[in-house]
Amino acid sequence: MKRLVSLVAVTALLAFTGCTSMSDSASSSEGSLAGRSLAGTSWQLVSFTSSDDAIGVIKPSSADQYTVSFGTDGTAALKFDCNRGSGTWQATPSGEGGSLTFGPIGTTRMMCPPGPLDARLPRDTEYVRSYRLVDGQLNMNLMADGGTYTWARVTP
Repeated sequence: MKRLVSLVAVTALLAFTGCTSMSDSASSSEGSLAGRSLAGTSWQLVSFTSSDDAIGVIKPSSADQYTVSFGTDGTAALKFDCNRGSGTWQATPSGEGGSLTFGPIGTTRMMCPPGPLDARLPRDTEYVRSYRLVDGQLNMNLMADGGTYTWARVTP
């Protein structure tokens, strides 16, 4: 009888551990942040897609030219070409995305070579209102259908 109880207990423990491991690894898979916070993640800019056809899609010349890192303490560190920025961020996850806002971003003002996103991205951070995770990429959406910034995850 003791052996049967021990066998049932071990089987239940293994079943529980197996389910826990499967769900933990599913939630920590690359690019699968749906329903989770952006805290502790870093991203590099892939493109900006404007709702204005005259502007269209703008891509940075270098993959690491523009980056954003979401701190676990609610601070954000940004790289705008040769300039750096920092401020606060706040997000409320919901499904595959959620609401996202940045507080005022303080930036350095070095003279970078002219680029199509150098002035646009720092200015647009105050107009970010939501985000969505699609195919492992982060889409930051501007208010009033102003456009979308698409970012690729940077793995540590």
